[in-house]
Amino acid sequence: MSSLLNIADRYAQVHADEYGIAQTPVPGVTIVRATMPSGLIHAISRPLVCLVLQGSKHVTMGADQFSFSAGDSLIITADVPTVSQIKQASLAAPYLSVVFDLDLAVIAELAVQMGPASDAHQASVRVETTDTEVADAALRLMRLLERPAAMPVLHAQLVREFHYWLLAGRHGPAVRRLGWPDSQARNVARAVAVIRAEFAKPLPVERLASIARMSPSSFHHHFRAATSLSPLQFQKQLRLIEARRMMLSEGVSASGAAFAVGYESVPQFTREYGRMFGLPPARDIKVARDMVRVAG
Repeated sequence: MSSLLNIADRYAQVHADEYGIAQTPVPGVTIVRATMPSGLIHAISRPLVCLVLQGSKHVTMGADQFSFSAGDSLIITADVPTVSQIKQASLAAPYLSVVFDLDLAVIAELAVQMGPASDAHQASVRVETTDTEVADAALRLMRLLERPAAMPVLHAQLVREFHYWLLAGRHGPAVRRLGWPDSQARNVARAVAVIRAEFAKPLPVERLASIARMSPSSFHHHFRAATSLSPLQFQKQLRLIEARRMMLSEGVSASGAAFAVGYESVPQFTREYGRMFGLPPARDIKVARDMVRVAG
């Protein structure tokens, strides 16, 4: 994957922000570059596949832990809370990965042609050796960064090919379940989309269950099975993650961030923030900014 590594590194060196994130003009493709190990990074990840090109990373989801390095791919097939940490990175050999959002519409189209997924349980987070065909398709997609005139013509077919090889490879059964319109995964995903869009508002579980086409009790069960959280816990984590982003990237005060994401009590926000991130808001943001200055 040396060609893929070279393209990703060249682009990220020029375009990565202070946190090492380089959003690319290729829709759904992001490059992550780090020159030193990171602190803990909390997120509720969308369905995605992450191809690690250099360095190593550790991800925790609930009680499950995953370590992966160059040549591995991490796949996440549900909106799940993760805590990640870059473990191996240096100036001489930075951590580099390319993250591809999974396109559920493309998966649905391909799944119909390729047939149903296995009924066996598939974990929402998995690590496998990257399939050669997946890496080759990723390389062709990434080459669009250096040939922007080709993007309008080739992007859609290259995305389709990339997803085909995911479905045909090691991650296939887990990914293919996302493609069936009446699957529990797709039903839960509809409710998740509403929570993501309206996380700062009160969201009655009855409304979310209706969106997912389930009874409230069935919805609670399937939502937790897919995400490892209850709907309320999911919403709370989204609020806290967004509040942290606002304080870190926009300089918003703790109270301003608390009210912006839907909290009515700053002390409650501070308590829940400390439980999730390990430090009260002001101290956590100071530590995070100090780490960025050291890395720079």
